[in-house]
Amino acid sequence: MNTNNRIGYQQGHSGTQTYQAINPSTQEVLPGDFVAATEQEVNQAVELAYDAWKTYRNTTGAQKAVFLRTIADEIEALDQELINRASQESGLPTGRITGERGRTCNQLRLFAKLVEAGHWVDAVIDPAMPDRKPLPRVDIRRMLQAMGPVVVFTASNFPLAFSTAGGDTASALAAGCPVIVKSHPSHPGTNALVSEAILQAAKKCGMPEGIYSSVQDIGYGVGTQLVQHPKVKAVAFTGSLRGGMALHKAAMNREEPIPVFAEMGSINPVFLMPEQLKENAAQTAAQMAGSVTLGVGQFCTNPGLTVAMADDHTHAFLSELEKAIQAAQPATMLNEGIFKNFEQGKEKLFAESGVEPAGIQEVTGTDWKGFPAVAKTTAQNFLNKPKLHEEIFGPLTLVVLCNNYEEMKAVAAVLQGQLTATIMGPEDKLAKWEALMNTLREKVGRLIFNGLPTGVEVGYAMQHGGPFPATTDSRFTSVGTDAIKRFARPIAFQNCPDQLLPAELRVDNPLGISRTVNGEIGKH
Repeated sequence: MNTNNRIGYQQGHSGTQTYQAINPSTQEVLPGDFVAATEQEVNQAVELAYDAWKTYRNTTGAQKAVFLRTIADEIEALDQELINRASQESGLPTGRITGERGRTCNQLRLFAKLVEAGHWVDAVIDPAMPDRKPLPRVDIRRMLQAMGPVVVFTASNFPLAFSTAGGDTASALAAGCPVIVKSHPSHPGTNALVSEAILQAAKKCGMPEGIYSSVQDIGYGVGTQLVQHPKVKAVAFTGSLRGGMALHKAAMNREEPIPVFAEMGSINPVFLMPEQLKENAAQTAAQMAGSVTLGVGQFCTNPGLTVAMADDHTHAFLSELEKAIQAAQPATMLNEGIFKNFEQGKEKLFAESGVEPAGIQEVTGTDWKGFPAVAKTTAQNFLNKPKLHEEIFGPLTLVVLCNNYEEMKAVAAVLQGQLTATIMGPEDKLAKWEALMNTLREKVGRLIFNGLPTGVEVGYAMQHGGPFPATTDSRFTSVGTDAIKRFARPIAFQNCPDQLLPAELRVDNPLGISRTVNGEIGKH
């Protein structure tokens, strides 16, 4: 396994600091001494990316599609070596990693299909109208174009799908932007294997050197340097609020501020209507327990808040939920830091006045296993204590008991921005809760009915983002094809000679893409 930084097609190993990965399941050190990048190597990676962008931004959609599909092929060719290493570094079972590899490759192929079709550039044309009265109209043509080098910070909880070749890298490459990956220190071996696959694909497809680089570090120095480099044009991050805001502030303090598209977590409230629990208390409890404990609660869409009426049906639901939580098997968390933060978060939550346990497993052993828990409190206590609104990353949900519909709406109103919110109830009764729905529409990126938030479909309509602090920019998604728009900006050409225009805007539409001409959409 290559333990060096990958600076374009070159090796970066001049640093003196090294580190190793730890298997969270066994707490054993894994093979490989990974070299932290130097300041010079980081600068070299960005300079190569900037030079590559000058060429790559003009690469055709068909050429980019071949590149993206070749990356997917190369990742699959890593076979069991990748599955085993990712499992060892994350503590996640090999079955979960196998599924995540499939999602990663499917994302790459979906973006290949998108750029091959070409419609994503949103070409808009207002042809010249020289005879228009009282004033003639000039010819104006607009489309999206690649912004420049993008820095991607890989995530701890998805070592493949939100990491080295995950959705951020796939969408940036699809947009025409070279990528510099900042490897997560928890899974450097996984990053090394996938980075090699990307670079092999780049060589096979004749891509310019600098189209991809990967740099390593166990601290914050390399990441800060990348964000502050004047030739970096955008940043993608998935992680904590603290980490995302640190990068956002660093980007805002540059001479030329740049966007940081940070997804920073969410408590994803689930609102249970009385009719739902009257008819399906046991079934709903089983579903909730499964969602809360899925992946040891280490999903950004983990339902960390459950809101229901304080009645007999809810008490029956809580009784069933407690049984399900007690029966759930604790599992290894991603790393020591996440495990300790979860335990500290639980301890602080249960120390708050007015918060009671409603299902909790006692922590046993010295390994890094997340023991699931359910807490409960009243709506008034929740409304009066903003600390109860904060995310606890792990297998836990706080149940808020409301005396009436007005309290339920008040709980929704005080929530900060979220990735998702859920309303569960019989379909023929949901209209009664329209006011709650309208409040939640202002708070979230995805509003779910009679389903649970864990599980994010990768497609054309998905919105995985939300108002601050869920993300730094609620207008964009980090999952699905619209993620490409984070790394492109509009440019308009006025009275430009046809032969100088990008193919997407030329009069004869040589690519045959859908365009908006004089306000009408078609393949004009």
